[in-house]
Amino acid sequence: MASPAPNARRTFAIISHPDAGKTTLTEKLLLFGGAIHLAGEVKARGQNRRARSDWMKIEQQRGISVTSSVMTFERGGVTYNLLDTPGHEDFSEDTYRTLTAVDSAVMVIDAARGIEAQTRKLFEVCRLRDVPIITFINKVDREGRDPFALLDEIADVLALDVAPLNWPVGQGGQFRGLYDLRKHTLLLPDGTDTRAAGRTEQLSGIDDERLTGLVGDEGAELLREQAELALGGYATLDPDLYRAGALTPVVFGSALKDFGVADLIDALAQYAPPPRTQPAIPAAVTPDRADVTGFIFKVQANMNPQHRDRIAFMRICSGKFRRGMKLKQVSTGKAIAINSPIFFFAQDREIADEAYPGDIIGIPNHGVLRVGDSLVEGEAVTFTGIPNFAPEILRRVRLGDPTKSKQLRTALTDMAEEGVTQLFRPLIGAQWIVGVVGQLQLEVLISRLEAEYKVDAGIEPSPFDTARWLSAEDPKKLQTFIEQHRPAIAEDRDGAPVFMARDQWELNYTAQRETALKFTATRERA
Repeated sequence: MASPAPNARRTFAIISHPDAGKTTLTEKLLLFGGAIHLAGEVKARGQNRRARSDWMKIEQQRGISVTSSVMTFERGGVTYNLLDTPGHEDFSEDTYRTLTAVDSAVMVIDAARGIEAQTRKLFEVCRLRDVPIITFINKVDREGRDPFALLDEIADVLALDVAPLNWPVGQGGQFRGLYDLRKHTLLLPDGTDTRAAGRTEQLSGIDDERLTGLVGDEGAELLREQAELALGGYATLDPDLYRAGALTPVVFGSALKDFGVADLIDALAQYAPPPRTQPAIPAAVTPDRADVTGFIFKVQANMNPQHRDRIAFMRICSGKFRRGMKLKQVSTGKAIAINSPIFFFAQDREIADEAYPGDIIGIPNHGVLRVGDSLVEGEAVTFTGIPNFAPEILRRVRLGDPTKSKQLRTALTDMAEEGVTQLFRPLIGAQWIVGVVGQLQLEVLISRLEAEYKVDAGIEPSPFDTARWLSAEDPKKLQTFIEQHRPAIAEDRDGAPVFMARDQWELNYTAQRETALKFTATRERA
């Protein structure tokens, strides 16, 4: 790995609406960082080369990302830990938990469509956690909206100041390149039919006479006019305001054609924050704390189906991690020897001998580590803000072959550990209930049951529509309620009581009547 200095780490996520080009941008960042040597175009079907971050069968079939991947690359003495999040809204839980592990985010916006629904939702999650955002406006080589309209929409809809770092010279068929508003460099197409990025020309400024010869009279006139307006009408980049979440630097580009990708990496290196202080109990954890601390934000089973592996992803928050050291699992008090920690370079893996704050390591384990676990070298701390969310869809799983019931139980437990689904055991009845946030999660569940566990299964209705965790200051009142409502009570995987309601009306009615109880939509592990 690169320098151990914490400020040499940039741990960030990419957020976007589906089809904005997030996976392509991920590939190009890895390509520019030397983590891969061939970028494959991700298409809905029939492609010969797959995105290195989309390894799951259903992802390859649909050309979408439904899991969070972790990838590390190095460039210019900086180590980048890139957390690629699901673009589909049905996987908002996984995305939320991933955003707990990053110090900044890149928001990808389609130049033709502007801010879309999922983009706005993910932005709000970032705002809740004060995650600073750099905006990448993608596909400027295609016909799209006016750059000023896009910047104004970001400012108005997201209530952010915008600071453009570069500017497109024309759009669509009239696209001639990108002009860097700070360095006064012009990135030009390479002259082939693909209009991919080619040579860079250094200019003295926007009034340089060479500009006309490089982009033509019309292109030069348009660029001078628009750049002058942009520089005068929008904020100058203030790193403090950006890191406070009040301003977003904006990079225009085309991930597919390599325009703006290097500008984005440079902006991350120059402005994105190094490892930040993490919220915890009894006190927040700073990256300069001497002992090793970290938390598990994701568990992924069967990344390599041939080995039936299970990897827990841990964010290092403080200290110098060394391979083979023992860390205490705060929730159980048990010491765990981390003998084979992993760094991820696209789909390639490398043993992690050392790791520092901001790094993400993979810990192979067999169901010992769970999402939300805190691991410490010394004094116990519990990291906060990594909740489970109440499911919006409750279903039962119908098994095609009754002899595969053990495999089904294993598979459901595995995926509940990952956070893909939640699993509830009713107090009355033997059939477990699966809870998810969105319909696509059910499709992923069935697809993975078949592909990874050789289990033929289907989904059938549950008698319940929604669920809430139960708690009360008076344990006796909680127990009385459970005894009186046993047919509607289940336990989650930790044994915590859950009220299962037939519909939203029943949930509201019960919550209004039982004022001594709390019906909560989120729950953090103790």
